[in-house]
Amino acid sequence: MTDKISTPRAQWGSRIGFILAASGSAIGLGNIWRFPYTTGEHGGAAFVLMYIICVVLIGIPVMIAELSLGRHTQRNPVGAIKAITPKGGWKLLGYLGVLAGTVILSYYSVVAGWTIGYIVKTITHSTSDFNTFIADPKSEFGYFIIFLGLTMLVVLGGVKGGIERWSKILMPALFIILLGLIVFSLTLPGAEGGIAFYLNPDFSKITGSTILAALGQAFFSLSLGMGAMITYGSYIKKETNIISSGTIVAFTDTLIAVMAGLVIFPALFAFGMQPSQGPGLVFNVLPQIFSQMPGGMIVGLFFFILLAIAALTSSISLLEVGVAWAVDELKTSRTLATILITAVAFIFGIPSAMSQGYSEFFSTIHFIGKTGFLDIMDFVFGSFALTFGGLMLSLFIGWKWGAKNAVAEIQSSRIGNYSMLLKIWSFLIRFVCPVIIFLVLLNLFGIF
Repeated sequence: MTDKISTPRAQWGSRIGFILAASGSAIGLGNIWRFPYTTGEHGGAAFVLMYIICVVLIGIPVMIAELSLGRHTQRNPVGAIKAITPKGGWKLLGYLGVLAGTVILSYYSVVAGWTIGYIVKTITHSTSDFNTFIADPKSEFGYFIIFLGLTMLVVLGGVKGGIERWSKILMPALFIILLGLIVFSLTLPGAEGGIAFYLNPDFSKITGSTILAALGQAFFSLSLGMGAMITYGSYIKKETNIISSGTIVAFTDTLIAVMAGLVIFPALFAFGMQPSQGPGLVFNVLPQIFSQMPGGMIVGLFFFILLAIAALTSSISLLEVGVAWAVDELKTSRTLATILITAVAFIFGIPSAMSQGYSEFFSTIHFIGKTGFLDIMDFVFGSFALTFGGLMLSLFIGWKWGAKNAVAEIQSSRIGNYSMLLKIWSFLIRFVCPVIIFLVLLNLFGIF
């Protein structure tokens, strides 16, 4: 056990503020971009069912574990691990989380900048295709800088005045836009085929690859493995119920992903498109659909605004991990820490922005089976580092710190009689989560 840290620390102003901020961290491009095309590639409703099961089995337990460690130590990922084990190599796990968050922010902001670019393209009726758009350095760097700057401005405002305040605005806006788009999509002629594909599971399509893809999506979707939830958990008040709050966050994240599918698949089938379009689904296929449908410009505009909001709520937490580390460990001001980490993310992001066709070197560089600097960074940090970090964090919390100590922290808020649930959670975090996450790790390298 660690001695409690007594230094003053920022806190969320309310439980709903924390839930919206943590949900915003989890909800990002992975929900509205990656989830639909992964669903399309793996059989539709069967994948959705497996995804929901995986969220319950690994997503919620790991999220509760990270939140409890953060609240107990009231520190960033590095400081949290050092508080439990001052000596030894475990603190490297914390540093991995800070590094992963910063590098992911660098290329994530490049991709998120595309959403801002497509808002402008929709308004100006630009007809340039996706590949031409991302290879243009002016637009690529311009939108990258704009998005990273917006992220920095929110985090500069602090935990309550910046992150929580904007989460209370952005998250309801995201939900309302998504709801409106669902209503529109479901009323398109021919949408029934998309609804059936998405919500009526064909159990014969549940294969090993379907389950492994669902495991990966569930894990990556919830901002786990890099310490974001440790950081957000460190701002939680003592009386906050971690079990219900963490479950609501996971449920909200899953709900938004499922709702995104209700926008995309009915529209795809209504216009005779195939669901297995791959990563180009959002930026290549949907604009074609918007151009053909009545009122398509307005629908497309709101869709890309939705994407931009989802991306921003996630990028805020990516930046906050590094900022919290700099404030806690380097003893800098929040302003200096935010500017410093943003600058590092910008420098890391330059090669990613150049790797979409502008620079032949960064576009064709090949490593571990991936081509292009952005794709390499996404595999190393967005896939491997997060999965490895999640595996080690579940082992650290379940065994090194100890599930009993984590349970004591969870119960310290006097949450009532959750004894059976906590026994199940202890079993999952010690035995089930490490094994399942290890399978996801092996799958990254094509072992299955």
